[in-house]
Amino acid sequence: MGALIEHPAIYPFLTGKQNLALYAMTQRTCNNSRPPWGCAPTTHAKTKGHSLGMKQKPGIAIALLNHPQLVILDEPMNGLDVESTITARRLIQQYAAAGTALLISSHILNELQKVMTQVILIDHGQIIVDQPINTFNQRHQRDYRLMTTNPQLTAQLLAQSHTAYQQADATFRVKRTDILTIQDLLMAHHIYLQELTPLRPILE
Repeated sequence: MGALIEHPAIYPFLTGKQNLALYAMTQRTCNNSRPPWGCAPTTHAKTKGHSLGMKQKPGIAIALLNHPQLVILDEPMNGLDVESTITARRLIQQYAAAGTALLISSHILNELQKVMTQVILIDHGQIIVDQPINTFNQRHQRDYRLMTTNPQLTAQLLAQSHTAYQQADATFRVKRTDILTIQDLLMAHHIYLQELTPLRPILE
């Protein structure tokens, strides 16, 4: 089991690599073909001078040492820059694909949605959502983004047919249940689709 809870459990007078070696109790962990994140040469400085994001890196690496069966991460993306966030996301996906179970708690919902397979939302101590992310996406994916070759006429036709829509410049937001009716309507007036994209729901 590995964990990163609230703050990285690292020693400030040691470098990132030394912290990893201490937790692993052997240098071989940092010298194998697939080292955990944090074994890079950039971790030779003592961690006491590191920023929050820089401390998160060895903290996450420690949690992933020795390829645990279960990893608990609390706000793992906290303080990370864009590149480090992408790296952390890839690591989570790699370990999950290899069979590691990861329980992640975070308020950065847009990042979690990119890696999660099961979503649990808690509001005032009550579980309000507990379902696979695919089920969540399908259930809440109700709107589509629509673009046509004639936005002005499209708006007129939608209004005349009493079809609900929202317009922003040349883009329309329509209901999934109206898609077939809209396509027939456009075709009858020789208007062609340029884009028809489902709008994915976000956890926020």
